[in-house]
Amino acid sequence: MFTLHDLTIKKVHDGLLSKEFSALELAKEFFEYIAYKDKEVGAYLTLDKDGAYVMAEKTDIAIAKGEEIGVLSGVPLAVKDNMLIEGLPATAASKILENYRAAYDATVIEKLKKENAVFLGKTNLDEFAMGSSTENSAFGITKNPHDLKRVPGGSSGGSAAAVAAHMAVAALGSDTGGSIRQPASFCGVVGLKPTYGAVSRYGLIALASSLDQIGPLTKTVEDAAILFNAIRGKDEMDATSVDLNLESGIWNLEKVRKLKIGLPKEYFVAGLDKEVEKAVQNAIDSIKSLKIEFKEISLPHTKYALSCYYIIMPAEASANLARFDGIRYGSRAKKAENLPELYKKTRGEEFGAEARRRIILGTFVLSSGYYDAYYAKAQKVRRLIKNDFDETFKEVDIILTPVAPTPAFKIGEKTEDPLSMYLSDIFTIPVNLAGLPAISIPVKTELPVGFQLIGKPFCEADILSLGQFYEKISI
Repeated sequence: MFTLHDLTIKKVHDGLLSKEFSALELAKEFFEYIAYKDKEVGAYLTLDKDGAYVMAEKTDIAIAKGEEIGVLSGVPLAVKDNMLIEGLPATAASKILENYRAAYDATVIEKLKKENAVFLGKTNLDEFAMGSSTENSAFGITKNPHDLKRVPGGSSGGSAAAVAAHMAVAALGSDTGGSIRQPASFCGVVGLKPTYGAVSRYGLIALASSLDQIGPLTKTVEDAAILFNAIRGKDEMDATSVDLNLESGIWNLEKVRKLKIGLPKEYFVAGLDKEVEKAVQNAIDSIKSLKIEFKEISLPHTKYALSCYYIIMPAEASANLARFDGIRYGSRAKKAENLPELYKKTRGEEFGAEARRRIILGTFVLSSGYYDAYYAKAQKVRRLIKNDFDETFKEVDIILTPVAPTPAFKIGEKTEDPLSMYLSDIFTIPVNLAGLPAISIPVKTELPVGFQLIGKPFCEADILSLGQFYEKISI
């Protein structure tokens, strides 16, 4: 008999083909376990049993007819609640969208529906993906399945926790400054942030349009590759998406050995938690056993990345969140004497503290007299950060770094100190500013810790291949 704890995408596919279980039986088993387990974790905001059972039955019918099914057919997935699934709530964990239901499918959902994937439900997040702990949700805190007193990371904490707690085989998250990789590190799962433009953002509730990217959270690197391959590609509804012939298969060991890995000195500094440093060094030692060459490198403008990000991201968030005004959709203030008062009351009452903080900051840096001093200058610094990566990738193929400076911190530990919270993304933010692909891969430690592989633009194959070999040698 199967157990949910053992299941990967590949194992589900094999189990369905061998008729060890049906897709409907599997979906029902997951919902039973979610009813038991999610009371303590709080990963899900919405469940969709009816929709899941319909998709599961499609897979079972196809198998009964002897038809060929795809590797994702019948696989139970979770979806971060800032992606649209037609007919289901899409709250972005904000009271302002509490009663909103999606009118259409996001492109990634459309693609997965064609694969007959089964959507179990929508997962919790920091409001509008603004946060690093999933404590900023209007609908409750998600807890880390490995230690219920600790955060799961954010903003895709619900998706990471659902996979880590075996309440989904895999999940979708979004990454604006580390929101897939940091919770993957905290929860001990794999998280892939694809190259900017590799996956369509259509149907993703936007935070910062030049930084956002959808990606998978999975139990293995192989599963991350499978899910990435299913959702990637050009989309006419997203002008920033591209259609490149991306390599995605598993490379043989000899090709992987030819990769040169860079270790940036700016990422291995004082202040890095000893457990994290030890875990990352263990990963480096394991990869060195493959006879892969390492080289110390420098990314000198890394020290400006956090400041740069917290100008650009709030500025774009301020513009994107202007649409939530109580007029077009979403909640509306009950009593208002005039239109300005309606705007003020709706946005003041329905947005949470972190969303209001970032909207105010973003509006300020875009305002007359400050635009050139802040936003324009930040964009110039962003170019310098990208140039650092461009120059480094002339010497190495992959960059290896920690994902976060600490393991998962305790719930409530950083909520009163926003700057301390922002610093938890210090190693992930530069990747988003440069638009690069990166993956968080867990290292076996008492508390989960991940290391990060950063690749050249649209070279997901490099980091996925190396990641799969690391998994094989670290079992």
